[in-house]
Amino acid sequence: MPQVLDIEQSVLLLEIEPPFDKRDIQKARRKLAKVWHPDIAPPGRQLEHERHLKAINQAADQLESLAEQSRGGKVSKNAVKVSAAAARKRRAEEGARAYAEEQRQRAEDGERQKHDPFGSRVPDHSVVHRYARCLSYPEWGVGSVNGIYFTGHGDDVQQWARVSFQPGIRTVPAGSLQFVDFSKPDPGAERVMRFMTAAKHALAEGDFKLAARRLVFARDAEPDNTQVLRLMTLAFWQAGDFSAAARSVRDWIRAEKDRPAPYRYAARIYESMGALSQAVDAGQREVAADPTDASAWERLGRLRMRTFDREGAREALDHARAVGPSEEGLMDLALVANLMGDVGTEVSACEQATQLFPESETAWARYAHALARTDRVSDCLEACERALKLADDPEVRDLRDQVARLAPRELKAA
Repeated sequence: MPQVLDIEQSVLLLEIEPPFDKRDIQKARRKLAKVWHPDIAPPGRQLEHERHLKAINQAADQLESLAEQSRGGKVSKNAVKVSAAAARKRRAEEGARAYAEEQRQRAEDGERQKHDPFGSRVPDHSVVHRYARCLSYPEWGVGSVNGIYFTGHGDDVQQWARVSFQPGIRTVPAGSLQFVDFSKPDPGAERVMRFMTAAKHALAEGDFKLAARRLVFARDAEPDNTQVLRLMTLAFWQAGDFSAAARSVRDWIRAEKDRPAPYRYAARIYESMGALSQAVDAGQREVAADPTDASAWERLGRLRMRTFDREGAREALDHARAVGPSEEGLMDLALVANLMGDVGTEVSACEQATQLFPESETAWARYAHALARTDRVSDCLEACERALKLADDPEVRDLRDQVARLAPRELKAA
């Protein structure tokens, strides 16, 4: 029988019901002893009876101790429930601790298997230079080389170094090490280049968080390096850490106040954060830095639309239209004009979109809907037909049918 773990199991084993006192426990012990004593066990079951009787005696001793400590010498039903619940909680906590310890041990074993495969092997080569950096992982700092090992045969021989870094022992290709001479200072430019190169590798692999951590080291080496600030802004933004990206882009703006690029990144980051007023402010600074950038004026117009500044959005989109119109910009201008009730500007923007992008189904469909709000019925029908030739759109088809029913009919001459 398993060892009794809590009061509830003891009560079930002795087959008694609470409330009970010490005398009830003794009666249950004697009753069960007559059934489970090894001397009266059938042949071949003496060991089973002995173990069961031992468990009964343990349960009885536990309940007698509880009865002696209880008020009035009786153990109530509620006391059994409370004690059982406490025992279950204790077992759960012990199980959780054991599981966490087992997982930690497995993680350590897996880490050791991955990073220290030569831990029990004698080095194949003596170490001349003791201290080195790993160029692939510069954030590990300077490590102490423990030994050089070789794997493979013939032309496939590989050389490995077992190094003790701050995160732990790592086994890396010996060619990725840069040995350190502490008698010479480490120039900041070299640290920047080291961490920049590693960060670019992380960005190429899609590990944006690692790239951002490496770029922080590069930024600490040269706080005003604009290349580092630009890459760090991008890495934090792609990693989803918008607050850190906003701090980085503000540092970048301080370093390059007259360039539009940092303001462009700032506008997009603030938009991702939901800080639309700050995004609009950054967009205004971007167009002030480069008034000839039509895409910047379009972004500013869209941001103003999101803040319900229709007049400001129309002004920005008009600037974009004058500098370098695009299909998206003209469609946005048509939308703002529609919201403001300016049918003339809406029709004009859509018409220009069809002239610049004659193969755009969207431009022709929007043009047809804009013309439907005027008295230019024949032009609207023509635009509908042109849009339907490019793509079958049910909305455009319904619009054509509605306009055709309203169109005046001409009687043929006799």
